[in-house]
Amino acid sequence: MTDKFVVFRMNIYLTGATSGLGEHLAYEYAKRGAFLALSGRRRDKLDSVASKCEELGAKVITYCLDVTDQHATKESIDDFLSKISNIDLVIANAGYGFVDKLHKGDPTELNKVIDTNVNGVINTVVPFMPSMIKKDMGHIAIIGSVASHFAWPGAGAYAASKHAVKALSVSWRKTLPKNVNVTLICPGFVKSEMTDSMGTWAPFMIGTEDGVKRIIRALDKKKKMFIFPLIWRLVIALEGPISFLMSKSFRENHKKNRNKL
Repeated sequence: MTDKFVVFRMNIYLTGATSGLGEHLAYEYAKRGAFLALSGRRRDKLDSVASKCEELGAKVITYCLDVTDQHATKESIDDFLSKISNIDLVIANAGYGFVDKLHKGDPTELNKVIDTNVNGVINTVVPFMPSMIKKDMGHIAIIGSVASHFAWPGAGAYAASKHAVKALSVSWRKTLPKNVNVTLICPGFVKSEMTDSMGTWAPFMIGTEDGVKRIIRALDKKKKMFIFPLIWRLVIALEGPISFLMSKSFRENHKKNRNKL
């Protein structure tokens, strides 16, 4: 008697696959035998992630690109759609974080945050919509943040970008056919290259693999919005007093640094 097994095959397009949540989401879906289209800016890292995914059981195609490049992203999507019968899941994961540093008077990095986190999501998701609408199926997952729900001092551009993708996810969910699911994932601090660059200030940090498992459970359940870990729901509720204390600290720093400006 032969053992019975189920072949789990999903067609998934995932951005920001070269590190952090994106990299480990790729590994977890590879274990399910998915056909993965992975995009990222770093070719060497992208190839390394793809090789490991193939070892784990996935079929993989890679696209080395920046999601802020509308035309390159669209070309990769058209290419992937030409290779599959339908798109099951799009994960708009690529993102960029930066402290505002308003005292420098330079908007360059703030613009990069908005461009990557908002236009990057639009460039990634919208080209898939005609196929999803026509076939009346599909799942869109957008990696937002707990910052989608408040705007703390020092991170205005980042919070603005995440508020924007929250609005997009809510609107798209109401606009697309009911069988096209839209999920907004709102993590707190999950260990990654981005959080590593923040130094020691990263409260309630959880591990990357832990975060990925929580995200996949939420996507399996087709949740509309998923905020995690749970304590961040309390933090969001207490935004007012927390923001007041943080704002006071930033303003005191401005007073100290006025002579340096």
